[in-house]
Amino acid sequence: MSTLPDFYQFSLPLLDGGHFSFKQLKGKHALLVNVASECGFTPQYRQLQEMHTHYADRVSIIGFPCNDFGGQEPGSPEEIRNFCDQRYQISFPLTEKIQIRQLPVHPIYQWLTQQDLNGVADYPINWNFTKFLISPEGQWIEGFGSAVSPFADEILHHLGIHNG
Repeated sequence: MSTLPDFYQFSLPLLDGGHFSFKQLKGKHALLVNVASECGFTPQYRQLQEMHTHYADRVSIIGFPCNDFGGQEPGSPEEIRNFCDQRYQISFPLTEKIQIRQLPVHPIYQWLTQQDLNGVADYPINWNFTKFLISPEGQWIEGFGSAVSPFADEILHHLGIHNG
């Protein structure tokens, strides 16, 4: 019998200090997104913040700044925070900058992308703003590519939110 790592075991430093324990996510969905300030998909920050504002009772949004894709998140923690505050008024948690493609790959992204760790599927990350939806019980539900809006029907369906 193999034992898979528990989603709730993870914990990361936050971009502006403090620590984020995934135990805080128990009981509602989580949408995990690798973010970057200089990407064509960066305007999705607006949608992620809107989802956080209107549906915080159903889903927790967590942003993971990462510079692995096209060098599109080169800033310091202060620069990233200022950009997010000034441009998009981001109030959901942003972790410290992590590595997703470059070694060493952060353990949470190993879990998100490898079936032998998450128990459901392999999911390669090809670019910034790839999204992962996790159930209220900490189970991997589905991965979504960069071009998929946070308000896409396939995400909202899992959250019990009806578009329109």
